Amino acid sequence: MIREPDVGRRIIIGQIAGAYGVQGWVKIRSYTRPPQGAFEYRQWLLGRSGQWQPVGLADWRRHGKGWLAKLEGVVERDQARAWTGCDIAIPRASLPPLPAGEYYWADLIGLRVQTLEDVDLGRVDRLLETGSNDVLVVVGDRERLLPFLPGRDVVTVDFDAALIRVDWDPQF
Repeated sequence: MIREPDVGRRIIIGQIAGAYGVQGWVKIRSYTRPPQGAFEYRQWLLGRSGQWQPVGLADWRRHGKGWLAKLEGVVERDQARAWTGCDIAIPRASLPPLPAGEYYWADLIGLRVQTLEDVDLGRVDRLLETGSNDVLVVVGDRERLLPFLPGRDVVTVDFDAALIRVDWDPQF
């Protein structure tokens, strides 16, 4: 069974790193893969300190090794500067469905992790991207780094039970 996404849940896809130029453009730090994926969403939620505001994306472009965006209604540098440091989010429901066996990182965070012998290892705190595979950072009695390798170390991901079952030695 597939869990329905939480209504109203936000997924952070980037951050506004600063103002650029005098016409209201902002520098974007994208967390999506590929980085230009953040610009597929024309309506962003910009927020800081738990306060969120919807803002339309008017335009975007690559600039050197980075990314720039033009926000609707932002026409000068001081307006752009006011958004510096804001997180960029989208509603979870905006993400496209994935094929079976693929997961969004945001959906894995917070799930409990247990071994096949029912030993509780903790909860997924975050994920790390390495060159070869993603890694679950599981925080419980201590922090553990578990390779996210479905079919090998990760046996099942059960969203209904909010549980990931792993074939893992709890002493490791």
